Amino acid sequence: MKLHLNGESRDTPPLVNLADLAAWLDLPAFGSAIELNGVVIRRAEHATTPLREGDRLEVVRLVGGG
Repeated sequence: MKLHLNGESRDTPPLVNLADLAAWLDLPAFGSAIELNGVVIRRAEHATTPLREGDRLEVVRLVGGG
């Protein structure tokens, strides 16, 4: 499957939904967000939000520090 992830074209294994993507990227349960085609998707909707070839995703991980 080819997706546009954070501005780069990436080949991924077959991913069904955003929950699969989060698992593949090893995203933490808290402190991350996924935007799909310009819309931020709530974590509660990741398992029911399908991915399609060519989708554009932005993945953000929050980082603390000082």
